Amino acid sequence: AGYSTGGTFVSAIAALLMIQGVHLPTWVLVVWTFFLAILGVTLAIPMKRNMINQEKLKFPSGLAAASTLQSLYADGAEASKKARALMWSGLVGAVVPFLIDAHFIIDKVKTTADAVVYKTLLPGSSKLFDWLPHVGTKLNESGVAEIAKPSDWTLRMDHNPVMIAAGALVGLRVAIWMSVSGLILAFLLGPYAQEYLWVNLDGETVAAVTKPARAWKEIGLWLGAPIMVASGLLAFAFQWKTIARALSGMGKKNEGGDNVQGGVEVPNSWFVAGMVASASGVIFVANSQFEVPIHLGVLAVALTFVLALVACRATGESDITPTGAMGKIMQLTYGVLIPQSATANLMTAGITAGAASSSADLLNDLKSGYLLGANPKRQFLAQFFGIFTGTLATVIGFKLLVPDATALLGKTLADGTEIAPAFPAPAAVAWKAVADVFNSGIGNLHEMHRSAIFVGLGIGIALTLIDRFAPKKTKKFLPSATGVGLGFILPFQYPLSMLIGAMIGYYWNKRNEQQCEGYLVPIASGIIAGVSIMGVVAAALNNFVFVNGGAGH
Repeated sequence: AGYSTGGTFVSAIAALLMIQGVHLPTWVLVVWTFFLAILGVTLAIPMKRNMINQEKLKFPSGLAAASTLQSLYADGAEASKKARALMWSGLVGAVVPFLIDAHFIIDKVKTTADAVVYKTLLPGSSKLFDWLPHVGTKLNESGVAEIAKPSDWTLRMDHNPVMIAAGALVGLRVAIWMSVSGLILAFLLGPYAQEYLWVNLDGETVAAVTKPARAWKEIGLWLGAPIMVASGLLAFAFQWKTIARALSGMGKKNEGGDNVQGGVEVPNSWFVAGMVASASGVIFVANSQFEVPIHLGVLAVALTFVLALVACRATGESDITPTGAMGKIMQLTYGVLIPQSATANLMTAGITAGAASSSADLLNDLKSGYLLGANPKRQFLAQFFGIFTGTLATVIGFKLLVPDATALLGKTLADGTEIAPAFPAPAAVAWKAVADVFNSGIGNLHEMHRSAIFVGLGIGIALTLIDRFAPKKTKKFLPSATGVGLGFILPFQYPLSMLIGAMIGYYWNKRNEQQCEGYLVPIASGIIAGVSIMGVVAAALNNFVFVNGGAGH
């Protein structure tokens, strides 16, 4: 339960270290992380009643965990078969990280007399779609412009099966529309944005997309994130009666028949106490340490509830928590409210990232408990106590692994030798880049990016209204706002993998519905578990055993 406390360390806090060059005091990191986690798990209380009890969103990771536990502890021949399916798929998944993630093969081409360079046994992806039309441009190794291939726009086949397994659990509708918007980005929006030039406040001419591989985070982000924000908020507004009843109607039965008595659901008093304590702590630290005025700290907490709601809905529908995208929305907001303050910009966005991560984590746990008949109050307490150990482990681990800024930025030796960073931290680099842009105010955001925000808001509202009022029989054919939004803010290999998994699940269900219902979830769950667990082992080997450098051979 405690691992979710680390979300802000790989984004806002790491980015702030890159800018300032020195660590925040340990006590600040501990208090900040603790209150953010409390805020996140507290916000999950009303979300659980709406998203799990009422709407019954899938939360694929929670579904996978519940299936795993059922397979392990159930009795009977059928349960035994499911357990074996789970075990074998888990073993298959466990092999993958050692093939595509673990750097244990010496790269004889790049290894020199001074340093050993390791590589993976197999590449992480394949360029299977370069036969498709080539659009846009890129700079080759010589710095000469040439036509970009589809693989340059991230149209690749990912060799990691975890998103295929997730797609099988998510279903066709979300996966299809993720892929559709990803293709629109690669073949239409991205190339157009490359040609859209604009003169910034420094007099420099810049394009809306600088490289094909960056299209999803340069223009896609500013279109996709507003789609999800508008859709999530409008969908939430349509549920206002349910939300009001969930927050006020203790000891009653709701329409779905779920018992919301104090002995089963988390009491409202816990929600109020948690919100008051966590919000007060967050606002105090933000004001005293991060240059955020109290009234804007209050606004940051309020906006965090809104954006965490959107992020958690995306988690429930797709198993992807877009904390980065929601953080960028907060950075945009505070780029206007507190311009020329990178610290305030990063840390207000960090409130959203940290709280959304904790909320989504608890909701996945609560989904498992909901399916297994567990007591949500006890689950909440388990998550709450996990925050204490998680906070200490995260802060200590971060300080040990990243002793100073050179671990993230690299360094130049006296003889001019460039030492690569131990942890490139791509998420933190992206957050730092956005903070640098807004350091001069919203006017430094590219003109096309600003326009995309309003277009995205309009699309999100339109898709939600269509879904709300369309006949039930046609809804499965309508665009998914979550899918469309996510497709714009992710590299295309992820939507593609999810589409493949969703299609496998769909056709398996068509051919043998009973078999699919019995084995799809255990197999997908096993793959996710196997890849995830061994992925951690592979990452540890890369960081502590097969480390680039040292004496060459």
